[in-house]
Amino acid sequence: MPDRKAKDRRPDTHPALEHVAIECVTPELDAGRFPVKRLVGDRVEVGADIFKEGHDQLAAQVLYRGPGDTEWHAAPMAFDFEQDRWFGEFIVDEIGAWTYTVEAWTDAFGTWRSGLRKKVDANVDVSVELLEGALLIRQAARRARLGNARAALLQAAETLEDRESLSVAVRARRALDDTLPALVAEHWAPRDLTRSRYELGIQVDRERAGFAAWYELFPRSNGPDGAHGTFRSAAEQLPRVAELGFDVVYLPPIHPIGRVNRKGKNNTLTPTADDVGSPWAIGSTDGGHDAIQPDLGSIADFDDFVQRAGELGMEVALDYALQCAPDHPWVKDHPDWFFIRPDGSIAYAENPPKKYQDIYPINFWCDDRENLWNACRDVLLYWASHGVKTFRVDNPHTKAFAFWEWCIAEVQRVHPDAIFFAEAFTRPKRMSYLAKLGFTMSYTYFTWKNESWDLQAYAEQLTQESMSEYYRGNFFANTPDILNEFLVEGGRPAFRQRLVLAGTLLPLYGIYSGYELAENVPVKPGSEEYVDSEKYQLKVRDYDAPGNINADVQRLNRIRRTEPALQQYRNLTFHESENPQVLFYRKAAPGHTADDRARAARVLRLRSGLAKDVPVGGAIGMQALEIVERGIARRAAGETPRDILVVVNMDPHRPHETMLDVPLDLMDIREDKPYVVVDLLTGARYTWRGRRNYVRLDPATQVAHILRVER
Repeated sequence: MPDRKAKDRRPDTHPALEHVAIECVTPELDAGRFPVKRLVGDRVEVGADIFKEGHDQLAAQVLYRGPGDTEWHAAPMAFDFEQDRWFGEFIVDEIGAWTYTVEAWTDAFGTWRSGLRKKVDANVDVSVELLEGALLIRQAARRARLGNARAALLQAAETLEDRESLSVAVRARRALDDTLPALVAEHWAPRDLTRSRYELGIQVDRERAGFAAWYELFPRSNGPDGAHGTFRSAAEQLPRVAELGFDVVYLPPIHPIGRVNRKGKNNTLTPTADDVGSPWAIGSTDGGHDAIQPDLGSIADFDDFVQRAGELGMEVALDYALQCAPDHPWVKDHPDWFFIRPDGSIAYAENPPKKYQDIYPINFWCDDRENLWNACRDVLLYWASHGVKTFRVDNPHTKAFAFWEWCIAEVQRVHPDAIFFAEAFTRPKRMSYLAKLGFTMSYTYFTWKNESWDLQAYAEQLTQESMSEYYRGNFFANTPDILNEFLVEGGRPAFRQRLVLAGTLLPLYGIYSGYELAENVPVKPGSEEYVDSEKYQLKVRDYDAPGNINADVQRLNRIRRTEPALQQYRNLTFHESENPQVLFYRKAAPGHTADDRARAARVLRLRSGLAKDVPVGGAIGMQALEIVERGIARRAAGETPRDILVVVNMDPHRPHETMLDVPLDLMDIREDKPYVVVDLLTGARYTWRGRRNYVRLDPATQVAHILRVER
């Protein structure tokens, strides 16, 4: 029954009359209120508690539908006796919204065979039992189409009924033949078919939603000889960004910048005539969110920029900032879309002590809400028509949650491959809720996690706990708004250290341009704002200036692309280092993750149970077990898994040494056997033996090891 069309044959019965109890179906999020997240090609394991009264055997299957499917597909489930739980799995092979549920029924034929086997083993006469079995087989035959299956079933029934020419022993052997259960199960129509009351969802995203390196670039700062840049001049930077190994080029807002209350250099309120203003103050007489700042060029120039990025293997992400400058066309045409103060003026944005006099926030619950929401959605659809399928959303936590859930669904209905990146540096539960209601990935607190214990606890929360079902963190190492004190005080070694951490802890990370030059001068001591911030002025850079870490960036991104272990999200485990200043963690190779090991252990238990005559769920369960075993065998037959061990000196000022406790058991390495680890940052090879091994890292020369374990 694996991976076949399944008829919707749920009996129309009251829940209180259901024969079988189905509980605790996983994965699920808030009782099915929101979908869990997966990437295209992922294998989804579904678990459920399934039971009924008495001693009858059960059978169960997962029902699932992909985007556009009108019928259910079925995947078998097997029973793990030790966990008292059922498991099945299927592969999500298409981007979009998937639905799944679980159904179960009494395995009448399996129950009969189990009883028959016990009586045969006890030398009890089974003449009547064989006739009972023949009746069950004939019930299945009535649903089989004319052909081999029907003929085989009828022949089996006749054999069990043939009391004149066949002995009881011969008939019993036919009844217990291993080929019979699957044949009966394929055509069986259970009378107590019960389906879970919940249909659960999975949002399946494309690969770049789960693995990508982002680079933030201001096009206006990339002009010739310090002049205002254009899309044409910024396109000349794309080969450099591609050579560094980035997948996504993220552009801050490219729309017309307001003149009213424009900010000057370093966020002053007294701009000069040539001050370019903040790109986040969107809108002027030149247009709004669907227009381009004239200094950057035309829409044709933008299209060429997007095309050039694509030719280099990158895609362009745009900032989606739902706020308006005082001279945005919406302010004139729809003043009711904003917050009107008692004196009739429109309220500007504030985050005390910060004031944003050049920005008006939008009132998403205004009386004209429907037209406002449609206009905001249409902005996204417009840019998607110009090749942009990734949007970094500015401060989504200050906008209506209901709007985001509606808007993201609307856009992904037309463009299922659209990616939404939440820039929400707010309280944890609010950030989590945004991820639940549709955001593909999210910023994190990574920049403030600079102690080993704190970073470890946070990374474990993101990757090993329930958050990993719906929250994809992106470890941006810096942003135009965030120059962390650790980078200010730690200098170039701190930049190198944080780069390794960001790029190896999670498969999604990013940097804001200037990071590769270790720019770390704040506007004043203790501030996270850059001096001469690019948010308010052009920034001329020499990307080959002395002290740059271009080679580090390029090397890291190359390692990430060649090592599958660094492309996974839920394969991170931390391990003991005797020095708390040295962080030690493992990224498990595909097939070596905790989930993979749990599946393999379950298969061993199921096979062991079969040897002890513990049922896995009849013929349906056997099929489920065989599917899982084939998947494990395929992975084992592929390339030898390569685990990655990362060791990082968390102190940018001083060298540190430590003894590491290498998790040999998780990598199937014997204690008494030597093994080789290759430092992918330097090419050095080390032969280690046993669990405890020594490392020393001096931030003046090398801040980290990225070690590939070779077998």
